Amino acid sequence: MFPGQGSQKKGMGATLFDEFKALTERADRILGYSIEELCLENPDRKLNQTQFTQPAIYVVNALSHFRKIAESNRKPDFLAGHSLGEFNALLAAGCFDFETGLRLVQKRGELMSQARDGGMAAVLNATIEEIDAVFKEQGLTEIDVANYNAPSQIVISGSKDELDKARPFFLRGGMNFVPLNTSAAFHSRYMQLARNEFETYLKAFEFSAPNIPVISNVSARPYQSGDEIANLSAQVTSSVKWFESIQYLRGLGDMEFEEIGHGTVLTKILAKIIQERPEPPKRVQEEVQGTPRQKAIETGEPEPEPLTAEEKVAAWNREHPIGTKVRSSIIEDDNLETRTKAVVLFGHRAAVYLTGYKGYFDLDELDARGSKASMSTPSCSGADPSLEAVH
Repeated sequence: MFPGQGSQKKGMGATLFDEFKALTERADRILGYSIEELCLENPDRKLNQTQFTQPAIYVVNALSHFRKIAESNRKPDFLAGHSLGEFNALLAAGCFDFETGLRLVQKRGELMSQARDGGMAAVLNATIEEIDAVFKEQGLTEIDVANYNAPSQIVISGSKDELDKARPFFLRGGMNFVPLNTSAAFHSRYMQLARNEFETYLKAFEFSAPNIPVISNVSARPYQSGDEIANLSAQVTSSVKWFESIQYLRGLGDMEFEEIGHGTVLTKILAKIIQERPEPPKRVQEEVQGTPRQKAIETGEPEPEPLTAEEKVAAWNREHPIGTKVRSSIIEDDNLETRTKAVVLFGHRAAVYLTGYKGYFDLDELDARGSKASMSTPSCSGADPSLEAVH
């Protein structure tokens, strides 16, 4: 697991720059300044400025990974990164080299630093359902959910006026509201311009298919070859589905998690997830892949060809109207229901948008359990699901 913005601290990477001198010098040439000086001395307090923060974290994460591989001579079975950290996960999976990743992160940081007039806050000790209820009751339509870190640790993002209005409603009943020191409303609709410009920039690069599965922040599922531009651009405006990503990995079976980079922020979030959800979800492999294969083994017949995404979508839409209540094999939530018809994402993923969790879920991971005639109430975020199809 690679941490993202917020993990930076003066002094980080102290022993890495001399150990990886050649890579440090390459980073300096690309950035036009000393990455070692930035991290160790933090001149003019630049380390907390987004355009400097993101390259610094990327470099420290990358060098930490290279050291880990050299020391253990072992590669991980899966990779994941929180927001910015996803670039390090893709680097570790061989999707691009160190220099290319740094150029991408440098551009991302520059674009995100130009956004203004927004903010972020962590809402603690509240579920997504409780947050959603406050939004609806108070008519707060200018706030999006930025990070699903843990069941009771969620980050919201939006206009500063709306966040100020929301604050008193999240300071009661054991809940807490903690404003974050960010320059803009990251991972929200307010980053659309940065997303558009970053997508254009990404198209100038070529990406290799991951040689180790990388879990996407956008979908909470492994990257497929060709997902890179769509996922990395969408990540700028969409929610970071960290909780769902961890649950997906836990659902695969026994999993040892290790944080690579500076600090232990993701390790602490993982501990919170396990504390709040002690039992891992049902095994993903058995539910998504195992049943057809086991049937073929039992009958002695050839394993059936899997349905295409288009076939899955057509079958779902025939059987399940908008407003169908569903259960997820990945997360525990009794308030999930469809808000749209099923669609094909990224050209190969059959998915449907759900209220309650507010995001797209793969059809393979849902169990329909009844429906109702009318469409469910639109989500309080004010975001049109059709605009979030790239999630």
